[in-house]
Amino acid sequence: MRIAIVHYHLQPGGVTRIIEHAVNALADQPIVLAVLTGEETPLKISVETRVVPRLAYEERRPTGTPSLLANDLMIAARDALGGMPDVWHIHNHALGKNLLLPEALAWMVDNEQKFLFQLHDFVEDGRPFLYQRLINQLGEKNRSRLSALLYPVAPQIHYAVLNQRDFNFFKKAGCIHECLHLIPNPVELEVDHLPAVDTVNTKDPLWLYPTRAIRRKNLGEFLLWATVCEPGSRFATTLGPENPQEQLHYRRWQQLAAELKLPIDFEVGRDSHMSFFDLLHSAHAVVTTSIAEGFGMAYLEPWLAGQPIYGRDLSEITQGFRKDGIILDGLYERLNIPLHWIGRVALVKKVKNAIRQRDQAYGKSLEPDALEQFMNHWVSNEQIDFGCLEEDMQIKVIRRLHSSQEARAELVPARLAAPGISNEVISGNQSVLEEKYGLASYGSKLMNIYRQILSSGSQSKESLDIDKLLNCFLAPERLSLLRID
Repeated sequence: MRIAIVHYHLQPGGVTRIIEHAVNALADQPIVLAVLTGEETPLKISVETRVVPRLAYEERRPTGTPSLLANDLMIAARDALGGMPDVWHIHNHALGKNLLLPEALAWMVDNEQKFLFQLHDFVEDGRPFLYQRLINQLGEKNRSRLSALLYPVAPQIHYAVLNQRDFNFFKKAGCIHECLHLIPNPVELEVDHLPAVDTVNTKDPLWLYPTRAIRRKNLGEFLLWATVCEPGSRFATTLGPENPQEQLHYRRWQQLAAELKLPIDFEVGRDSHMSFFDLLHSAHAVVTTSIAEGFGMAYLEPWLAGQPIYGRDLSEITQGFRKDGIILDGLYERLNIPLHWIGRVALVKKVKNAIRQRDQAYGKSLEPDALEQFMNHWVSNEQIDFGCLEEDMQIKVIRRLHSSQEARAELVPARLAAPGISNEVISGNQSVLEEKYGLASYGSKLMNIYRQILSSGSQSKESLDIDKLLNCFLAPERLSLLRID
């Protein structure tokens, strides 16, 4: 079986890491494998690689047409594999990063090629700029045309998603059940052995947030916990954002932390001599305050370093982990503060503007009861979830907590974590991860999907209902002001 894995680039990052894992996981399988990419960046593993310049990001690719890109891909694949691929394994084809690619793939489908589209991210999920690029330039302002290009449906086209949320969304949008696969990312740390679980430090605790501190990572909530922590505690993040727009928000948090003399260090992983594993293992515990995740690696990797994970629970992400047997007892679903700290009038104004801005960005009509729906999800018993607020409001709350011991008693939960998670839980979670999220399991799942695709017939294409998919991602319970520009 010949397999061609395709992605825009192989720069360090989440998708590249998954491709590396896939190549390693498939190393002993009876297949011939090649990776096609738009830019010259070597992988850390040995695999046949070909550069297809027209596959690069829109801003960096040479000019051309979809048919030229399709031809480039097929020539490169034949050269690398010794023949045409039996299955094309494409990563993030629908993200709007290359406007030639969806039409090139549609042409290849019409020419009896078979595909696995693995979706890590979605333009429908808080990426309005990319959505507008796609609907205006590729869809010609027609959602049906765009859906036919991004999400074709046929027996020879299969989709792989990372979590139960996306699986349910695709079912609602009309994906053929036999062609839809839930395949969580493998969870691997570059270590020779798992640490002893009794090495968690309990003195002068360091709460580590292993993240690139972009806006959706909700850094304000991490600062809140640094504001109300027990004396002697330390907090740290690993990396800062690279995007200039993200850096504007990030610098505000750095300035506030310095002004209030919070016990927090930023970017401890940037120039560290320590590996990522060592950084995790050196902490007292690992924290996440993110309000949106694709797969949710932050909930899994720390256990491999013998560390418990505390912080914000994203149930649409963690439900699958819990179903597999991962115990996540150190998480909270909401961080409630009194609504009067913000003011109902100020909040309603912000929410109205956010709904209007978001709906305009996605070409949706404002529903008459939209404001009521959102407020019902956000506010309960005159309490508002801190993670729903934008930076100005979050800063106002942090200043109040910094200056008032009495205010801290009104937080729910009042502490970042309950005291300790047992060694039995840590070792149990490690065992589940090794069994269900290891490379061997990942390789087996991929091979089963490839075989299903190979045995499938070929029929003419239909498409998903992109409006239903969009409505799933734009549901009231999924809105946060931190995801609105």
